[in-house]
Amino acid sequence: MDVSLPESFAFLWSELADDGKPVRYRAAHGGRGSAKSHSFAQALILKAAEQPLRIGCFREIQKSIRDSVKRLLDDKIRDSGLEGAFISTDTEIRGKNGSLFIFGGLRTNPDAVKSTEGLDIAAVFEANRVSQRSLDLLIPTVRKPGSELWFEWNPENQSDPVDAMFRGPDGAPPGSIVREVNWDDNPFFPEVLKQELEWDRKRDPDKYAHIWEGGYLRNSETRVFKNWRIDEFDIEPDWVLRQGADWGYSIDPSVLVQCAIVGKTLYIPHEAYMVGCEIDALPDLFMEVPNSEKWPITADSARPETIAYMRRHGFKRMFSAVKGARSLEEGVEFLRSFDIVVHPRCKHTIDELTHYSYKTDPLTGDVLPVLEDKNNHVIDALRYACEAARRVSKTKPDKPSAKRGPPSTVSWMGA
Repeated sequence: MDVSLPESFAFLWSELADDGKPVRYRAAHGGRGSAKSHSFAQALILKAAEQPLRIGCFREIQKSIRDSVKRLLDDKIRDSGLEGAFISTDTEIRGKNGSLFIFGGLRTNPDAVKSTEGLDIAAVFEANRVSQRSLDLLIPTVRKPGSELWFEWNPENQSDPVDAMFRGPDGAPPGSIVREVNWDDNPFFPEVLKQELEWDRKRDPDKYAHIWEGGYLRNSETRVFKNWRIDEFDIEPDWVLRQGADWGYSIDPSVLVQCAIVGKTLYIPHEAYMVGCEIDALPDLFMEVPNSEKWPITADSARPETIAYMRRHGFKRMFSAVKGARSLEEGVEFLRSFDIVVHPRCKHTIDELTHYSYKTDPLTGDVLPVLEDKNNHVIDALRYACEAARRVSKTKPDKPSAKRGPPSTVSWMGA
């Protein structure tokens, strides 16, 4: 028997939870193509083949066995060469060693769930759809000593009960292992999905972040930047390159971003980004951006000693940002006045343009005219890069160019 699972799901065999306690909960959240449901199903089959286990597989709604994961489990039995170890009927799967798989809907058949006793493992699939009432019903039902509850889901809203349980401000329950797994953690990620992923990455960054990277659904009204797209382009010889730097270390990243203003378009061709970068490693980090030492860099003025160090180590054209009253708000509005084109290699820029948002009223949900102070390190560097142009209200091209880069192959400009 030759069975392979992504290494990111090794936690399904861990004996101790993240807090060092015996495992009670195993939880995996993330985007499409991460192999969560397939890996859960494969692991359950292997465990049931090794020892007699009573396993319940649940969804919030299951009107018939066709709505369950039974077909997936049957496929895993066949693919693992374990047909001789199990007997699959119309409604259940029995192991010849005494294992049993049962299936149910937490909302559609709560009485059956309530009467379920002696489960070793309760596995909940598509757990983002599970209500708090269903969780409150299931969890105390699974009470056999050493029993476990498994949850896998694609996140939708931060307020969903399963997210609040495992990713809320109070942390996960004792005995939990919580892992984020996405498509790039799956070594078996198929090429056909890679093509869909790349299409969504270029056409709709919000959809990409939610579907493929496991981000929460975004309320488009809170998004600061809707005036951008992802596209490949080459730097033209007559472009004036502008660069901005933001400093960080233990939690926040150190960032260098390079851009060019060409007419009403702001092109972003390169970025450098690192958390935990020691000051003596900053020159090498910034050199990851081509020709960064040749073009001016406007840097966050909060670290004058770092700027002085960088000037002594090859970046003689680095200067402090002026900032000033309302520089944040005015800088963001200046960036919003352009059509922004981001090269696909600038992954952190893409991430921040996708997630940078306005605050909302916690009571009413209304969008407030106040910028969130997170997902903004590349944005801050970009503001510094364009600070001089903003201060003189310069919106015409740095140098007129007959060629403004390739025509876009996508039409998405934000919702």
